[in-house]
Amino acid sequence: MVINETERLRIRELTERDAAFALHIYNTKPFLQFVGDRHIRTIEQATQYLVDGPMKMYKEKGVGLYLVELKACRTPIGLCGLIKRDHLEEIDIGYGYLETFFGKGYAFESCQSVLAYAKENLNLQRVIAFTNSDNAASIKLLERLGLRFDKVIAATDNDPEMDFYSIDFK
Repeated sequence: MVINETERLRIRELTERDAAFALHIYNTKPFLQFVGDRHIRTIEQATQYLVDGPMKMYKEKGVGLYLVELKACRTPIGLCGLIKRDHLEEIDIGYGYLETFFGKGYAFESCQSVLAYAKENLNLQRVIAFTNSDNAASIKLLERLGLRFDKVIAATDNDPEMDFYSIDFK
């Protein structure tokens, strides 16, 4: 299902057919450094991750990570979506892109589109975000999107501290 389209991008739900892309992106240096190691090493593990993660979340929570692809050629360039974590009351925006596509405005474009979807289609009043304090690019993106720094928190007792951001839709 297509979530939204922009001038250059198409944002859609992930399917099992996206396993090769998931395997690739989750093992890139930026994902391993800033998102964490999801221990996805095979196509089978990537497929299972998609089924048990984003695809399950679509069904159970009505949100999830979405595939971001170039509209003209359908080339996958990253992930961007809304995540409902069991241990948090609010929905957060998450994203990650292949390094080849850094610096071209795709992250801003897709995140802006997903935030508009959250506000207009899901009627969310607020969206939160987390990032590492040393992830300058992510901090810059969140601030450009209109999210504001709230505090430093740990999502769970086992997680490292993260910078917490939020945006209220009024």
